[in-house]
Parts: sequence; structure tokens; C-alpha cells
Amino acid sequence: MGKIQVEFLSCIMRIYQLKNNPFRILLCVVILNLMTTTCKHQTEVSPGIFDLATDVGNPDLKGKSIYDAETGEYTLTGAGENIWFDADEFHFLCSKVEGDFILQARTRFIGEGTNPHRKLGIMIRDSLSSESAYVSAVVHGDGLTSLQYRNKAGNNTEEIKSTTEEADIIQLERKGDTYIFSSAVDGETFTSIEVTGPKIEEKAYAGIFICSHEADVLETAVFDNVRLVIPAPVDFIAYQDYIGSHIEIMDIKTGKRKIIYSSPLSLQAPNWTRDGNNLVYNSEGKLYYLNLLTSELNEINTGFAVNNNNDHVLSFDGKLLGISDHTENPVNQSLIYVLPTEGGTPEPITSEAPSYLHGFSPDGEYLVYTAGRNNAEHLDIYKISRFSGEEIRLTDAPGLDDGSEYSPDGRYIYFNSSRTGTMQIWRMRPDGSNQEQMTFDEYNDWFPHVSPDGKWLAFISYKSDIRADDHPFYKQVYIRLMHAGGGEPEVIAYLYGGQGSMNVHSWSPDSRKIAFVSNTKIEE
Repeated sequence: MGKIQVEFLSCIMRIYQLKNNPFRILLCVVILNLMTTTCKHQTEVSPGIFDLATDVGNPDLKGKSIYDAETGEYTLTGAGENIWFDADEFHFLCSKVEGDFILQARTRFIGEGTNPHRKLGIMIRDSLSSESAYVSAVVHGDGLTSLQYRNKAGNNTEEIKSTTEEADIIQLERKGDTYIFSSAVDGETFTSIEVTGPKIEEKAYAGIFICSHEADVLETAVFDNVRLVIPAPVDFIAYQDYIGSHIEIMDIKTGKRKIIYSSPLSLQAPNWTRDGNNLVYNSEGKLYYLNLLTSELNEINTGFAVNNNNDHVLSFDGKLLGISDHTENPVNQSLIYVLPTEGGTPEPITSEAPSYLHGFSPDGEYLVYTAGRNNAEHLDIYKISRFSGEEIRLTDAPGLDDGSEYSPDGRYIYFNSSRTGTMQIWRMRPDGSNQEQMTFDEYNDWFPHVSPDGKWLAFISYKSDIRADDHPFYKQVYIRLMHAGGGEPEVIAYLYGGQGSMNVHSWSPDSRKIAFVSNTKIEE
């Protein structure tokens, strides 16, 4: 029910309660008829990330937009002759957006459709007039995927076709006066095309749309995993300037993502407690529990260690929390400590810095981590016994070795290494022997995390324009999935994030979901 209907019904209820008024029934009937007439041509819209549902170009059949907060799905139904030439007709769900942005969604048409040129997509539009300048990321009913645009109001539409066909992952990005359309078949990496120069105001309408390409036909499309990203400014200073964060959970089987907590602060590295009830994350040097049942936040008592980074991990039995903190190091470098999961006094594990924790052994004796020793030019992977304090070096290769994590059966340690020139996923035996490469493509892969059932690896992939030994904040990255024994990785999430998104083990205990952080500007 829309806002207008609610207001009318509220008025009817107030009049009906005037028991001393003999005309109250007649007044209620009059107002009810007025509500029916007034709302006849209104589109349906529910809250979501958008503000306005409207038909552009006055199509004969009115459209509607419905948002399901539980599934995160936007269902758009609309008609319209076309979005082409010098004027448009379609249904549009949108908000005013200012400056640079990234808007992305997973999409699908409902039904076979009437016209093969029916369209769904993402659009930025100067105004809501039918002849407005616009840029749109379009998927047609016949699978054609293209960037369409009108340079200025009243001009004819122009088109750049993508090599992707039947895309169901679409993204439109504005960077200054350049518009980039990235598309993919779900599971694959993006293909991008772009245009520079359409005359669109700094503050314009951005949203999702449906067009039936037939004046007397309604078509329906569903959009989910819809994310509007306001990226970090180009002049931000890493590790000094931060933007907001969403903690998300994704179902591996369905691919559905759900934002469970948002903050204007930098939240990083969520990992699941072994009972499945909480996520542990870090923010501004502190660690917190986020209760998944109640959404309650509780700071974890880490004693003197109040400068924690995002390398915190839980032991396999869930009893210990390992942290990396630089509070007590004289040159502000990270050391490793262990404390009870519920909080307490940290027990020092490493005495030399830098030491960046990444995992426990399944039996709880060893911790595995990245460290620099003896003024080494590169960082390597070490393990240390909690009981004896003996530190053992496991790798010694050119470049950076990082992100080490034990498999649940204890047979392997997975890690990432730049020794081949790009950052790739590797694994080795717990004694450092039999080091073997697992990924072999152009992406820079970081932080492999093994599912609790031992079957899968999830990891972050940066594009090749990022230096192999760097994993910066606020980049467009993929989360990819591959079999723990090897094989071709597939993309399971397309996000704006990177550093802090998934640095630590983030699988749910049942191996069905992962947690991660995506980023966008969020107002205080």
C-alpha cells in the first residue's frame, strides 16, 4: 500500500470515529471514492534504495515497482513503445544522485515476452522528460547487451554494443563525464564499454528500468543484489581517509546478498563464530561482536590491545581469538596475541614485528602468519607453537607471501604469493613442503579461505591494474570461488571494496554462506 492510500485510510478512520456526526458514513464513502480516483494513476513503490517510481513518456499502460525487503528483489512492470530515437517511454525506479557513482544489479526478465527488443537495465537521466539526455546499460530480450545514450535533449539515441550476450550482471558507473557499462554472465568476469561526453547534470536521476517495446503490452523484470555505491574521492589518502561500510552475508547457492549492518565508519574483516550466532569485525582499532539474531553490537574486551588491525582469527574449536595489534610495539608494527573468545587479557605469541596473523592449526597448537625478519626485503609465511614459542619459517621465495590459512583437515596451508609476478593462490604442506600453485590467470588473488567442510576456496581478486603486492581499499573487486583441490574459479560477488572486505576466514559454520564488507559513502 502506498503513502497516499495510507493517508486516505487514516482520514476515513478518523471520520468514522466521530460517532455524533450523522453524515460520517456518507463522508467515508465520498473519501473512499476520492481515494480510488486519485490513486488510479499512481505507480506502486515500496521503500528500498530508490525514492521515485514513475513512467517516463506517459505510456498507455501504467507501470509499477515493488520492493521485497526480505529477498532484496525489485520487481518492475512496465510498458512503453521504446527508449530510442529522440523520445522515450518506459517505467523507471530512481533517485537523484550527485557526482560519481556505481550502480549494479543482477537481473532477469519474467516470462518469454512479446517483443525480442524489450529492455531492462540501469540508467542515469538528466530529467524525467521523454526527450532527456541519458546513458543506459541495457539488456534486451533477445540477449543483446549495449550501452545506449542520448548526448543532449532531443537528439537521437546512439549505441555501443557489448561483446557480452544475455548478461545478467550489469553495472553503470559515472566517472566525471565518462560512463562505463560493465556486464557479465553470472559467474564470469566483467566486459566493459564506455562513452564520454553526454550532457547530464551533476545531480541527475539514476535507477533501474523496464520497457516492453510495445505500447499495449506490460513486461516484468526482477532486479536483485542492487547496490548504489558512492565511491571514495580520487584524492583520498589510504589508511587516513575512510568511507562507510556494509557488512553483507551471501548465500553461496543462490548468490543472494543481504546487508545486515551499515555504518559511516570503516568496518573490516567479519568472521563467523563457531556457533553461527555472531560475526566478529574490527573498526577503529577495536573488535566487536555483531549478533546475527538480535543485531546487537558488543565491544570485545582486548585489554591493552586497542590498535587491532583486520587480521583477527578464531581457533577451530571457537575458544580462542587471535589478534594482530601494534599498541605495544615501539615502532608501531604488528605483534600477535591470543585471548579467550569472550575477551580478556591478551597473551603475547610473537616477540618480533611485523607479524600479521592469518590462522590457527586445527589442533590449536600453531598459529600461521606473515612476517618480516632480519630486515628481509620481502615478507614470508611462518608458524609458531603456542606452547614452545618456536618460530618456523615456511616460505622463502621472491615477492610477497601472505594470507596463510590451514585447511580443516590440517593437510594443507593455503596462501597467496606474488612469486610469479602476479598474486596467485598457492598451497603447501604444514611443514612448508610441496608448494603448488592453484590459480593461473591475470588477476591478483588474495586471502584464500577454506570452507569448513573442506570443499571450497573463496578469495578476493583484484584486476591487473593493481600492483601484485598491494591490496588497497576502495576498488572494484571480485569474490571468486573454486574447488579446494583446484579448477577454474568463478565469480560469486561483484563489489566495491578490497582491503578489509574479506581478509579473514568468513565462512558460516555450515559452509553455505560467506560474510564480507562492501564500501560506499554513508552520511553520518
